Amino acid sequence: MATSDTSGGLSKEEREAVKQRAKEVREQEKAGKSRAAGEKAVQDAIAQLEPEDKVLAEGLYAVVTEVAPDLVPKTYYGMPGFANAEGKIVLFIQPAKKFGTRYATIGFEDKAHLDDGELWPVGYAIRNWTPAVEQKITELVRKAVG
Repeated sequence: MATSDTSGGLSKEEREAVKQRAKEVREQEKAGKSRAAGEKAVQDAIAQLEPEDKVLAEGLYAVVTEVAPDLVPKTYYGMPGFANAEGKIVLFIQPAKKFGTRYATIGFEDKAHLDDGELWPVGYAIRNWTPAVEQKITELVRKAVG
């Protein structure tokens, strides 16, 4: 559960995420758009996750590297994510434990090509990595980079 300390309108967890993002930006500026640096950052982020979230992040990582190998691993507010050639995040996973929620979320940013008329989802709650979930995420990632 998120901490109720909302100094400045942000919870403790949200303030930590903002600090993490500032650190990421500094590190990414030093490393450039290096795939190796991004791989290491994302693998380190996954390694630090709670077991339930780690399974989900590893599943997403496997799908993205297979289906969309041109996306570059990159952390996003400390969360495992994947960016396009311009360095813009396309998708990420928000672990449940990071913000004390009951489920993780796979999110797609505006660089993802998921458009479907006037209204479409850009976030998906995920609790378990199953074959059906893997199939759905595979379809979404394909569409996102298509």
